[in-house]
Amino acid sequence: MARKRLKLLGFALLSIAVVTAAVLYLARPKPVNVIVAAVERGTVEDTTANTRAGTVKACNRAGISPSIGGQIASLPVKVGDKVKAGEVLLELWNDDLRSRVTLATSEAQVAKALTRQTCIRAEVAVREAARLRTLHSKGLAPEESSDKADGESRAQAAACDAAKATAEVRKAQLDVARALLDRTRLTAPFDGIVAEINGEVGEFVTPSPVGVPTPPAIDLVDIDCLYISAPIDEVDAPAIRTGMPARISLDAFPDTTFAGKVRRIAPYVLEREKQARVVDVEVDFDNTDDSSVMLPGYSADIEIILSKHDDTLRIPTEAILEANKVLVYGDDGLLREQAIETGLSNWNFTEVLSGLGAGDKVVTSVDRDGVEDGAEARIESVADGND
Repeated sequence: MARKRLKLLGFALLSIAVVTAAVLYLARPKPVNVIVAAVERGTVEDTTANTRAGTVKACNRAGISPSIGGQIASLPVKVGDKVKAGEVLLELWNDDLRSRVTLATSEAQVAKALTRQTCIRAEVAVREAARLRTLHSKGLAPEESSDKADGESRAQAAACDAAKATAEVRKAQLDVARALLDRTRLTAPFDGIVAEINGEVGEFVTPSPVGVPTPPAIDLVDIDCLYISAPIDEVDAPAIRTGMPARISLDAFPDTTFAGKVRRIAPYVLEREKQARVVDVEVDFDNTDDSSVMLPGYSADIEIILSKHDDTLRIPTEAILEANKVLVYGDDGLLREQAIETGLSNWNFTEVLSGLGAGDKVVTSVDRDGVEDGAEARIESVADGND
């Protein structure tokens, strides 16, 4: 009887153990799904980018207006026209100044002719004086005649000098008249495209009052030379040097990046907003053909490459936890925290100097619940390690 009770007790204890094991098995934490990335060799760059949208700008752009007021008499160009340097873009009514130029031209010609006439007489007087001096030395002419001839030659020489001075005055007056006429003509300072015209034939234009900007009569843009100007945070600016490589991206060309190079760093800091100070950095296109399809005014971003390491161990930056630690997926399916030493870093990749080897799998989905040191995990997918 006692033996039977012992058998029943053993069976009961065994049943309890089996049930307990089953409950514990069913209640155990399920493996967490994780996304991993393999430690690989590749390129890592240290970069900095603009804090606000940059702008495509023209190397040469001028908003120009006549230096004097007047009525527009001629507009030989229209918006979109390509013009050459020196080509007339706008002309004010200037019939009076044209007449002044004509008058000054005639006066200059008259003065030149009178100068030639006076100086010829002076040459004749000099020769005559020399002849009478020779005759006087031989006793064939009185001294009075010789002295008179000398005086006449000097007077004629002075008249020649005076005529030359008068001719110079007339020439200067002609230059003044032409300069006044030129002020009524607006000419292109460089080759470019007429982007905007503010005015029509018959309208009056006036120069901008001091301190009061007004729209220019002509907006001329040279689109054959474009560059990017973008604001960089003052904290990042000291690391930038002219000549550094850069990548350019534009909203107008969303799937394309363009190679560039830093051309200029502004020598001053701008205060755009409270507690927001930036330095304007300019970047040229490496290939000028890239900018041939762009227009000044497009928004653009720049990413300046401060330094670059090729063929180095790297992991996705999103895999890094605080204190430079990562979660490594082991062959046993458990996650283990691992401290690493890092080098260059950007938004995409971080260089690994020590702590990991090529092929190790690090967790990139570190923000998921249950993803922690010692957790059992199951790989959901492997992140693409390409740039």
